[in-house]
Amino acid sequence: MGRTVRRWSAYAWLAVVRPPPAPAVAVVRRRVRWGARFGGGPWRRGGEAATTLTGVKPLVVGSGAREHALVRALLADPDVEAVFAAPGNPGIELVADCRPLPGGLTDGDGVADLAEELGADLVVIGPEVPLVAGVADAVRARGIDCFGPSADAARLEGSKAFAKEVMAEADVPTARAYVCDDETQLRDALDATGAPYVVKEDGLAAGKGVVVTDDLDAALAHGRACIDGGSPVVVEEFLDGPEVSIFCVTDGTTVLPLAQAQDFKRVGDDDQGPNTGGMGAYSPLTWAPESLTNEVVERIAQPTVDVMRRRGTPFSGVLYVGLALTSRGPRVVEFNARFGDPETQVVLARLRTPLGALLQAAARERLDQLEPLAWRPETAVTVVIASDGYPAQPRTGDPISGLDQIDDDAAYVLHAGTAIGDDGTLQSAGGRVLSVVALGSDLAEAREKAYAAVDLVDLPGSHHRTDIGLAAERGAVAVPSPEGSR
Repeated sequence: MGRTVRRWSAYAWLAVVRPPPAPAVAVVRRRVRWGARFGGGPWRRGGEAATTLTGVKPLVVGSGAREHALVRALLADPDVEAVFAAPGNPGIELVADCRPLPGGLTDGDGVADLAEELGADLVVIGPEVPLVAGVADAVRARGIDCFGPSADAARLEGSKAFAKEVMAEADVPTARAYVCDDETQLRDALDATGAPYVVKEDGLAAGKGVVVTDDLDAALAHGRACIDGGSPVVVEEFLDGPEVSIFCVTDGTTVLPLAQAQDFKRVGDDDQGPNTGGMGAYSPLTWAPESLTNEVVERIAQPTVDVMRRRGTPFSGVLYVGLALTSRGPRVVEFNARFGDPETQVVLARLRTPLGALLQAAARERLDQLEPLAWRPETAVTVVIASDGYPAQPRTGDPISGLDQIDDDAAYVLHAGTAIGDDGTLQSAGGRVLSVVALGSDLAEAREKAYAAVDLVDLPGSHHRTDIGLAAERGAVAVPSPEGSR
């Protein structure tokens, strides 16, 4: 079949969109509580409380560092009575009530049953896999508030081709893209875009289904592997400029942006090596244009939410907007349907507004009643400690020690891929094992505190990036000048 290219709008391009593959399946489990003092109280407008949170009991679904960060922030909300997690992890279990999910993360009825059993009145779904599988739908069907989009709305992350289609309809600025399901189309698309080649698996891939390379053979090999595995591939033009992550909380109508962050996808320093789920992040971005967040809401997030609502599949939860700041202005690299990891760790570290009220307002379609969000002035940095062999073949079962040596006033550790071994000791159980988070008066101080804490952790064979936020600290992050201004 010959290549068919169709221009959908002045901003978004797409080739032959087809239905997404069946949603992927995965498992997770546990819960948390943690002391913290972010301040803030009930939001009021017109003399009435915007959201009443008397003794709310959220259930956080997931087991990673993102879920640990969510639990930690929820426990800092004075109106949250208790936090449950399923299945959680050993770090979460130190501070919250973790429960198993026998049917796994994608068992919607199992999650809803657990919420009813615990008396949870808000379910917060962390990972993308259960969202794409429809867990939020099962929870809402029981009459329980849920933070996270429906399966139909989560297709914005579950299928890159679908996301491009929506971007085109919303006139969202993004990269020219081609959807390919055979090698002939793949070769034609790579020839059309040229190097650097960007090849993305259409479905979920835990942040590791993307290859960006100047090597045509490597691009072809990745594309063939995806197609042979039954997934179409999306080939995009390469976008120049630094990348930015902006989380937009939405109730399906109103959009409320959170603080900007920047994450680091490549496994090695200087952005070398393969893509990962993310090796670190920092927030805020003092080098970003002051108008960026407003521009993202007005040109990207709000139009996308409006289109999803008009289609009859309203998006409620958090729309993760991954951007490249190019010489042609901000361009969308990707949409995700949930909080990103590791950006969540630094964004929530700076959020002063109580998280429970924010998430429940989104779940109840009341975001328009909230006052502007309040933020801590400090800079936050997180550094991911990964296991030996990550991302290709992570080694598990290695002992973890040194966490008790970290000064809680300087930094704290969020668990991701950890487990308790048969001997009762803490062990690695995944690729990204820990996220070390620190706050500082500026980026230099936050980095110093984070890396000092990283140095205290002992995990045989582990590795981490040493340059998280370093370019920004040195003032070396450059936003390309607009075309025509040079």
